[in-house]
Amino acid sequence: MAIVTISREFRSEGRAVAEAAAEELGWRLVDKAVLGRILEKYGLVQFEQDYEARLGAWDVFDPRVKVMVSMLGRATLAVARMGKAVILGRGSFAVLGGFLDVLHVRVQAPLRSRVERCLAADGMPDLERAEALVRESDRSRRSFVESMYGLRWDAASSFDLVVNTDKVRPESAAAWIASAARGLGTAGRQPSTADIAPDPVLDQVIEELLGPR
Repeated sequence: MAIVTISREFRSEGRAVAEAAAEELGWRLVDKAVLGRILEKYGLVQFEQDYEARLGAWDVFDPRVKVMVSMLGRATLAVARMGKAVILGRGSFAVLGGFLDVLHVRVQAPLRSRVERCLAADGMPDLERAEALVRESDRSRRSFVESMYGLRWDAASSFDLVVNTDKVRPESAAAWIASAARGLGTAGRQPSTADIAPDPVLDQVIEELLGPR
């Protein structure tokens, strides 16, 4: 049961790539909203509000942050054990970094292009504010991954495929991802997502929300 994780820079069209890849594969798309529903149903009430409130202020010594990240990791592992999902963001590449049947993708684009997209999509009144928004979003994502997992957010070595959407359209990237994901296999080697220990309560929550595996 293969999985794709997609990490992306702000306004790099990472969501468009993830959505297109999920459609191409016929798999579930699991994003922040889906993980939030899973965790709230599992018992972490108001995950999404807490996550957004603390994004950019991560502290490894804050007990509430540690609980939030631990539960996020457990939910990510449970989704991966179910298989056939494209997981967008939330440090999923770090949580699932050691599994042979998981394809890790990073979507990026030059700062200039992302600022221009920000101007168009977010209604920013000027270039300076748009660039500040892009840089701050990147800083928050970098802080989360590096503080919680001890990995560089932008290290190419953590990914199997790096896509620059300044040159590659989301539809083309999705076709590459789907082809690579279909070819994933462990051939009996470990570790694979099949080795993830079941969590009966969490598995039931995911099945209720996403359907059977």
